[in-house]
Amino acid sequence: QVRLVESGGGLVQAGGSLRLACATSEDIRTYPVGWFRQAPGKEREFVAAIDYSSTHRADADAVRGRFTISRDNAKNTVYLQMNSLQPEDTAVYYCAAAGGLQSFAIAFDRQYYTYWGQGTQVTVSS
Repeated sequence: QVRLVESGGGLVQAGGSLRLACATSEDIRTYPVGWFRQAPGKEREFVAAIDYSSTHRADADAVRGRFTISRDNAKNTVYLQMNSLQPEDTAVYYCAAAGGLQSFAIAFDRQYYTYWGQGTQVTVSS
């Protein structure tokens, strides 16, 4: 069963913006959701996370001030607004739902994410 579907990736010039969307299935709609990314030859890394009520958010140092995570619970959708994109942001971006997260303090740790989307490619040209 597909529980998360990403969309919104594409090719953009450096300095440009993209907004990614992650649609979740009804049965995991209350889970915290995170965005991760994986560049070729690199480990998958944490980008940002948000809890169901949007009370808690976390983001990585590399994207702070440029990327913003948000969610619309009426639409079961989590967004990642990405501004001032740079070539080093080029990666496949994945959203994931954290079924096993006991504390938002560890939302950066991918081991707590139970369900993953298929990923969407973001390419930033210089």
